Amino acid sequence: MDIIVVANGCTDDTAEVAASFAPAVRVLALPVASKHEALAAGDRAAAGFPRIYVDADVELRVDDARALTAALSRPGVLAAAPRREQVMTGRPWQVRWYYDVWSLLPGVQRGLWGRGVIAVNEAGHRRLTGLPPLQADDLAASLMFEPHETVLALGARVIIHPPMTFADLLCRRARCVTGTAQIERTQDFDASTDRTRIADLIAVTRHRPGMLLRVGYFLSVAVFARLRAGRARARGDYVTWLRDESSRTAAAMAAAQSAAPSEDRPVAPVAAVPRQLDARDRVPHNK
Repeated sequence: MDIIVVANGCTDDTAEVAASFAPAVRVLALPVASKHEALAAGDRAAAGFPRIYVDADVELRVDDARALTAALSRPGVLAAAPRREQVMTGRPWQVRWYYDVWSLLPGVQRGLWGRGVIAVNEAGHRRLTGLPPLQADDLAASLMFEPHETVLALGARVIIHPPMTFADLLCRRARCVTGTAQIERTQDFDASTDRTRIADLIAVTRHRPGMLLRVGYFLSVAVFARLRAGRARARGDYVTWLRDESSRTAAAMAAAQSAAPSEDRPVAPVAAVPRQLDARDRVPHNK
């Protein structure tokens, strides 16, 4: 495996921590907090295929990466994603109720987006070349493929850390609203196929009558998120990133616990230093 960590605009010790796993990990440090530029920099540094793009706040194990690679070897498959495993421990009922409904929606179950991980082979990578800078980049990537060209690798899982508070949930949902609005205003994109419909929610309550209260709550959160995103949508602000800090803290704590040294697992080296920036990594601040 060729593991590349792109620290894009980090102000903490992310790059140093990642570089402590050298030579197994290569670190690129960008001065701009742009996920689009981070993905581009990682692509320029990568040499082989398949490629797996992993967000910083999810957990993907080695066996999961191998399962994704195996899924991409099937005839006609261009992109793959793992199944979700959401950590709900310590989350308030407002967060748990929302995801109880969200996880049952057809678009959520079949789409590659909302997982923090997308894997592509060389043919799939060509399909993604030239994607414009979009806030909902995972949804845009998912829309570039027909259903028969994608697969959810059941042998692969990604551990996702949902928000720890209602306020952070609202931030995340408002960002999804603005990201979807941006895609809908972009030529050659159609996000309607994965949009939640009232019929989908009716189907949930029909098959699971006990979910009626949760579905009503889900709708109220959707309304509040649209109101929260209204000003950004009106002025076309698709740059402001409403980040959910609580889930990142939870993800960091979980990763630290899983990486704690044990009798049969050595401590990771901590002496490596990230390489210096070069011409490939320099990005104008006004991009």
